Amino acid sequence: MRRLPVYLLLDTSGSMYGEPIEAVKNGVQTLISTLRSDPYALETAYISIITFNSSAQQITPLTELAAFQQPNIDANGCTALGGALELLSQKIDTEITKTTAEVKGDWRPLVFIMTDGEPTDSMTKGLDEFKKRKCGMVVACAAGQGANTNTLKQITENVVQLDTAAVSYTHLRAHETRRHL
Repeated sequence: MRRLPVYLLLDTSGSMYGEPIEAVKNGVQTLISTLRSDPYALETAYISIITFNSSAQQITPLTELAAFQQPNIDANGCTALGGALELLSQKIDTEITKTTAEVKGDWRPLVFIMTDGEPTDSMTKGLDEFKKRKCGMVVACAAGQGANTNTLKQITENVVQLDTAAVSYTHLRAHETRRHL
């Protein structure tokens, strides 16, 4: 069966301390819970977590939804959002099975970016690399009341406030299906 890769880019920088990091933790928990309540998602969704503070790192490689365990995250350091987008681009290239004449590849990945939107590195290179990849849907989740949505709108037009973000898997699947037709 084709996999549906779901990448979560989580801002764990010092500016996320307090309410924003709690919103991220709750957002991840809500998303995983929503996915687990959908039988189709249980069969197809694979979750990966990339955190970024002073640098970006993949702390959870693509993992079957049923086996996924939410990692503990804390806020500290700077905000390497550009580095996170660059790392995500590399992971998309290496972890996703492409469709060929012989094999049906993975679905286009879903990407959720949870941040306050204030990078301390240059986003230019990472954003350029990321925009070269084909994703099913990219949702930027603004964490905290002071989140900079202008930065997030440079990445995607789908920007939501994290504490009110309720994106259903059925909606995402319908959107993904339309993109493949």
